[in-house]
Amino acid sequence: MAATTAAPHDGSYFEKQRALLVNEVAASMENVLQNINKLNRSLEGVIAVGNEFSQVEGLWSQLENFMAKEPAPEETKDAKEGATEENARQ
Repeated sequence: MAATTAAPHDGSYFEKQRALLVNEVAASMENVLQNINKLNRSLEGVIAVGNEFSQVEGLWSQLENFMAKEPAPEETKDAKEGATEENARQ
């Protein structure tokens, strides 16, 4: 009979420990959720600041593309011929 009285005692201890662990996990999950919400708000702020610079970035991109263009072969040839004619006149 001692074995039968020990089983309910172990079961109630187990249930108490399980309840404590479930509560601890639930609290930890709530903490994780709060931290994810904070991270989300921070990322939204960063994106908002980045969006404010989109027009400036577009202008710099256009300038960079313009400066990176090499003159067309016709333009280079015309410029050389013009320079040669000017040297000949002088």
